[in-house]
Amino acid sequence: MFETVKNRRTIRKYLLKDIAPDLLNDLLETSFRASTMGGMQLYSVIVTRDTEMKEKLSPAHFNQPMVKNAPVVLTFCADFRRFCKWCEQRKAVPGYDNLMSFMNAAMDTLLVAQTFCTLAEEAGLGICYLGTTTYNPQMIIDTLQLPELVFPLTTITVGYPDSIPAQVDRLPLEAAVHQETYHDYTSEDIDKLYTYKESLPENKQFIEENQKETLAQVFTDIRYTKKDNEFMSDNLLKVLRQQGFLK
Repeated sequence: MFETVKNRRTIRKYLLKDIAPDLLNDLLETSFRASTMGGMQLYSVIVTRDTEMKEKLSPAHFNQPMVKNAPVVLTFCADFRRFCKWCEQRKAVPGYDNLMSFMNAAMDTLLVAQTFCTLAEEAGLGICYLGTTTYNPQMIIDTLQLPELVFPLTTITVGYPDSIPAQVDRLPLEAAVHQETYHDYTSEDIDKLYTYKESLPENKQFIEENQKETLAQVFTDIRYTKKDNEFMSDNLLKVLRQQGFLK
């Protein structure tokens, strides 16, 4: 498994081959062994196989082709609804309609999602995380009929790889590991840590295609702008409030 993780790729193209229900269920059940807040298991997973349902989900993910082409689409949801219903049916009064509870459920959900991905890749499947889930949560909530205290956190497409793309670069270990206390970055540190990334031909092409001076400008001016982030932040807060996690 160490080598599987070390050599992993994000897979966006899949063979026309279904995933056996027993295999998928085994991967999900095993992933549920991931760490969880107080043993509460504050997550649910919506399995989408139906072609029509994938069509309905596709616009929420900006119509990325892997949503329709993957044999399985998994929507991992932070879920306090099930636990609250259990509390109420056992003469306990739940107090989980707040931001802290959402954070706990979100951590539970992401731990399970990543554990599933690691297991799926070890089993020969390919996966792709869709960051668009929190861009358009309302569309997903409506499509999947998610009730109060259930929030879509991440979506993963799963299938057998049609091809193996080149591995994407990562920053060196010292970029993200701090010994004992946080070591703030000097200008020299930043130059050292990002020089290789900036030197890659694909990133130089990225800069040229977007008519920018630096790779950083592609991120700030094109890919993840302040305007877009503020708009999506407002929307995220609105939907969190609607789903009962904010008052």
